[in-house]
Amino acid sequence: MKIVIAPDSFKESLSALEAAKAIKEGLKRVWPHAKYELVPMADGGEGTVQSLIDATGGIRVNQEVCGPLGKPVPGFFGLLGDGKTAVIEMAAAAGLEYLKPAERDPLKATTYGVGELIRAALDQGARHILLGLGGSATNDGGCGMAQALGARLFDKKGHSIVRGGAALAQLATIDVSELDPRVAETTFDIATDVTNPLTGNLGASAVFGPQKGASPEDVQLLDLAMKHYAEIAARDLKTSIDGVPGGGAAGGLGAGALCFLGGSILPGIDLVIKEAKLEDKMQDASLVITGEGKIDGQTIYGKTPIGVAKAAKKQGIPVIALAGSLAEGCGAVYDHGIDAFFSIVPGAVTLDVALRTARENLTRTSENVARVWSIAQK
Repeated sequence: MKIVIAPDSFKESLSALEAAKAIKEGLKRVWPHAKYELVPMADGGEGTVQSLIDATGGIRVNQEVCGPLGKPVPGFFGLLGDGKTAVIEMAAAAGLEYLKPAERDPLKATTYGVGELIRAALDQGARHILLGLGGSATNDGGCGMAQALGARLFDKKGHSIVRGGAALAQLATIDVSELDPRVAETTFDIATDVTNPLTGNLGASAVFGPQKGASPEDVQLLDLAMKHYAEIAARDLKTSIDGVPGGGAAGGLGAGALCFLGGSILPGIDLVIKEAKLEDKMQDASLVITGEGKIDGQTIYGKTPIGVAKAAKKQGIPVIALAGSLAEGCGAVYDHGIDAFFSIVPGAVTLDVALRTARENLTRTSENVARVWSIAQK
């Protein structure tokens, strides 16, 4: 009997690999002689680097870079097992986590550090880069990233514009003649689970700006600046970035990756499944178990359990999902490849207790799943 265990992380309690090991421990209590394939998963956001390092036998590379407001931060990226692919979470350089609520300022925040991480990955020999979007403190359309890679952005007087989203209103010319030549030799896959465009009511500034500290007046200013940036990019780079699904991800970094890196925007979970070779590892499996911290009505929109389930259903394999909590709309996952799902929390407990006991709860629930499955097989 072969079982594939492919969970996402259980946020604030277990990494994807730790979750997979806890599930295996519970299953082995019932099926000690089964073959287990552990494939840590992620959907392109937080935890993607570690999941793919664990899934491919890669390494983590630490690299101090410019933070969202210019102060150095301890960035990192993953160099995967093939030695040629790097995976970068933009939040490792420009994440909201680096700023206290009172410090958040999307008018000034920059993705410059993301460009520095890309440059460091190129220095390591990577020529295929997965860039995970999400958790950003920025709203600069990826222009800071481009500046770090050698692009020059000028105002009407020929001066370089300062970093940050507000400065895009002063943009007059984009010059990529000095962009790092290795960018053209590299394939960039951009992972995101949002489809917001760059501008407008559903754009980067309007939807995500407020959580980054933008006032209503700031949102209006940033959106106008972003529209202006899109016009200049269309003229100077011959790339249309306004209206592209996912272009508004990470404060417009999705759009910046299109026009400066020549990247392709794809669902994060699909990229992780591909790089982890999940479908190959599912061959001849009798059961697939996945999971994450919460299953609700939003799970069907690009989250890990659904991506794993769709991959399993291509081979007709049953799928069980485990979650820290079940919320409104969770039943929708039945129509997307998950055959059964269970909460691992045994009863009414505080969040602190649930997080602290996640491993033992996950192990116990996995054992019970195996016991019920065994009864069904008889």
